[in-house]
Amino acid sequence: MVFGRRTRIWAGALVVACAVLMGPSAPAGTLFARPLPAEAVKDVVPHRVMTWNICNPCDKSNLDRAREIATYAPQVIGLQEACVRDVERIRSHLRRFYGLVYHVEYGTVLQDWGRCGGVPWNPGAYGQAILSAAPLTDPVSVEYPDGGSEDRGYMAVTATVGGQSVRVFNTHLAQRRQEAVRADQTKALAAEVARYDRAIVLGDFNAVPDAPELTPLWKLAADADPRCRPVYTGGCLPTTDWQSKFDYVFLRGIVPRGHRVHPTPYSDHHLLHADLDIDHDGTRAEQ
Repeated sequence: MVFGRRTRIWAGALVVACAVLMGPSAPAGTLFARPLPAEAVKDVVPHRVMTWNICNPCDKSNLDRAREIATYAPQVIGLQEACVRDVERIRSHLRRFYGLVYHVEYGTVLQDWGRCGGVPWNPGAYGQAILSAAPLTDPVSVEYPDGGSEDRGYMAVTATVGGQSVRVFNTHLAQRRQEAVRADQTKALAAEVARYDRAIVLGDFNAVPDAPELTPLWKLAADADPRCRPVYTGGCLPTTDWQSKFDYVFLRGIVPRGHRVHPTPYSDHHLLHADLDIDHDGTRAEQ
């Protein structure tokens, strides 16, 4: 169930009012959510997908992360560097403060006490997650044979986008300066993506568009940003604080209607979302 914008605005205003009334006497740990900005969308956008590396460990508020997501309210969100505990809190805040209900599937590949907390015998799971306003089916989580300096993998689900069923992938490739490892990872990912006539591939690829290791994906799909191609043109918007294009919404058999990049103080990666035309076949990227 998704509430209208008026309900969401009233909920945010009520939270702020309570904060003013309670002041310093509020119990420790009480959460107060800021209202959404004026430009926030009214409801979940059914044809919108988003990818966001939320940065971990970065000591950022999950309430602030939830507010960022609620501002653009995509139908499907792929998160990277995601701890299960953080994702559960983000989902809770989205519902409690902004009236947005998201389903979730995880593609965790690492049990990491240092990143995700917990206790040594029960550390928090770390990796990818996909959130969706509609139920998700057929989840798959695959760890790459070689993750590089840290275990990495991809996940896939069948999701509803624009009223249509589509296969959605989410990945986080090996860290920078590990080109050979990423090349093997993209080959493995592309082999799975190629099984579907229509697919959306979200993620942090740790590589610029003309990096050779991305070639297997460029042969199958185009980026939601029409200015981004496997040859350098200088037209790609950066998606990181260091002004590199590392984050992608690759589309196979789907046409992009528009995309936006939103810098955020809550991660070293920007939010990237794309609005899609699911009803029409896409054209493949130039070879």
